[in-house]
Amino acid sequence: MTHPAVPNVTLDNGVEMPQLGFGVFQIPPEDTQRVVADALAAGYRHLDTAAAYANEEAVGRAIAASGIPREDLFVTTKLWIQQRSGEDVVKAAFEGSMERLGLERLDLYLIHQPFGDYYSAWRAMQDLYREGAIRAIGVSNFYPDRLVDLIAHSEVTPAVNQIETHPFFQRAEYQQLMAEHGVQIESWGPLAEGKNDIFGQPVLTGIADAHGKSVAQVVLRWLIQRGAVAIPKSVRPERMAENLDIFDFELTDGEMDQIATLDTGSSVIVDHHDPELVRRLNSAAV
Repeated sequence: MTHPAVPNVTLDNGVEMPQLGFGVFQIPPEDTQRVVADALAAGYRHLDTAAAYANEEAVGRAIAASGIPREDLFVTTKLWIQQRSGEDVVKAAFEGSMERLGLERLDLYLIHQPFGDYYSAWRAMQDLYREGAIRAIGVSNFYPDRLVDLIAHSEVTPAVNQIETHPFFQRAEYQQLMAEHGVQIESWGPLAEGKNDIFGQPVLTGIADAHGKSVAQVVLRWLIQRGAVAIPKSVRPERMAENLDIFDFELTDGEMDQIATLDTGSSVIVDHHDPELVRRLNSAAV
């Protein structure tokens, strides 16, 4: 069972996805099994990893050791930018991820970055989806123009777009556009990786004090109330539990409006329009 309080969102193909999950980005492979075991013990049933994180194997070991029935877990991994084009290359990358995770079927497979030949990658993922190897397919880090173009040239619309979303980069208009196309927004970096002094930000600390909650809990609650999926990361069991403890309070419309004023309209973590970043990502082999 998912933590009893965590609601599901229903993706456009009918698949149910827990709205709060656990991300493992930047957790060293040697720590990942222990950390994921702690997250599962805390009640998380939605796990998010990627080939590029180099810790799929450790996630798989934690899943196998947990004894939790496979149908009670929702597992996401991601395809990195392939150095060679072709659908066979992508299918081999998928099989590698599945082998490392020790899974026979994946819940959600994402194109990790909107670079390289992601159109042939998407065709391969459509095949895997139709074959039943993946329950849902989606993308990550796609800006509106690229997402709309991919939808226009594909038979299967991405079920999810996992993007940087937090109080300083709220993506509200983009969320509306995605909803019109049946694409679920999923927030990575929901706590802005601590940037802009988010944990000391006066609007957020004021709201947190009013509810007897932490800033992290307020931000995660804000995302949940917006209908976003969030995947906070922590290596500390007490913080994992705190991040799950957001279903016993609700932000008022006034508080939601206050948080809306914090939007800067641009990334504070990774700017995918930066040519130097694009060059770096394309040269990072997995």
